[in-house]
Amino acid sequence: MFELAIFWEWAQFAVRWLHVVTAIAWIGSSFYFIALDLGLIARPGMPEGVSGEEWQVHGGGFYNIQKYMVAPERMPEHLVWFKWESYMTWVSGFLMLVLVYYGGADLFLVNRSVLDVSAWVAILISLASLSIGWLFYHYLCKSPLGKHTVGLMLLLYVLLILMAWGYTHVFTGRAAFLHMGAFTATIMTANVFFVIIPNQKIVVADLKAGRVPDPKLGKEAKQRSTHNNYLTLPVIFFMLSNHYPLTFATTFNWVIAALVFLMGVTIRHYFNTMHARKGQPNWTWLLTAIIFILMMWLSTSPRMFTAEDPNMAVAPAFEKFAQDPHFASAKEIVSSRCSMCHAAEPVWEGIHRPPLNVRFETDAEIASRAGQIYLQAARSHAMPPGNVTSMTDDERAKLVAWYKSSTSGKKAE
Repeated sequence: MFELAIFWEWAQFAVRWLHVVTAIAWIGSSFYFIALDLGLIARPGMPEGVSGEEWQVHGGGFYNIQKYMVAPERMPEHLVWFKWESYMTWVSGFLMLVLVYYGGADLFLVNRSVLDVSAWVAILISLASLSIGWLFYHYLCKSPLGKHTVGLMLLLYVLLILMAWGYTHVFTGRAAFLHMGAFTATIMTANVFFVIIPNQKIVVADLKAGRVPDPKLGKEAKQRSTHNNYLTLPVIFFMLSNHYPLTFATTFNWVIAALVFLMGVTIRHYFNTMHARKGQPNWTWLLTAIIFILMMWLSTSPRMFTAEDPNMAVAPAFEKFAQDPHFASAKEIVSSRCSMCHAAEPVWEGIHRPPLNVRFETDAEIASRAGQIYLQAARSHAMPPGNVTSMTDDERAKLVAWYKSSTSGKKAE
């Protein structure tokens, strides 16, 4: 019989793979066109309507790229639209959100010491925040304030800080940072889907029909594209953050999130300036390093590392694992083979924080991670790393028996 836990794990892997591949395609094309657009040079003798061109070399050949601000004399029948990279990155990312955080809401999404709500309420809050946040941003851009580039960017930054603070007061720290990535990515993809591509299609249709396009359409699309440019690097940071508890599981995690957006601005400013051939503002790297060091200090000094749910009672969703007859045996194995690293104060040399903030010091902490223990230490030999604590095959078999008995309601052989 094919086990649901194994299928779920492979489903997450497949979707995560898709998400990474499509994100590479989206971010790569985005960075390329930003650099290309900034690097275009107006030269004598270019065709009518061409605002600039650039010569590039790649793959053993040379490319002469020209940008038409209006339609050429003859519009080609086939145009390559760069949109599916964005759409599939968001779709695959949302599937990951569903598989990991909605499917495992009691473990990864809900932190009852922060906000005691059911899994379904937390999921609804998640969905509402993504949709309402986009609508607020969208109409903010369309408001009179949208005509003021700097003012709009500052207000957008304030919105992102408020979202970071709000998420950390609703979800687990890990989920809060993941949602900051999802919230930002939703804005970026919605910009492409609802503004940039539709505006461009109207412009193309007008040009083919011999009409003069409304310049407002291009200006609006350019504004959203600029926002996406500066939001890209923070999104990547948040998507990687779930592997590093010092980013999300500390007292001032929302301040760290706010600083991440500043780093995104300083780094992109350097590359945007360089690609536009306006010099190399090397001071941005010093400022970025200072911001990063400040983030490190906020996460460690004074000692502010926090557990998501320390010493809590076993949540109802995991009671079956703690009440199973095999639990005592499983607990003994986990305590002897895993807790030297997965503890508030690890005793294994070189380990100063519990990996991924996973702890196995209470019944609740062990029971709540039953699925991960089963996949990481029972069905596979991923844990302990390199089997440094010499977990035996018999012990792994006992962990399998505990998980199967708990999930089937019947005694496992």
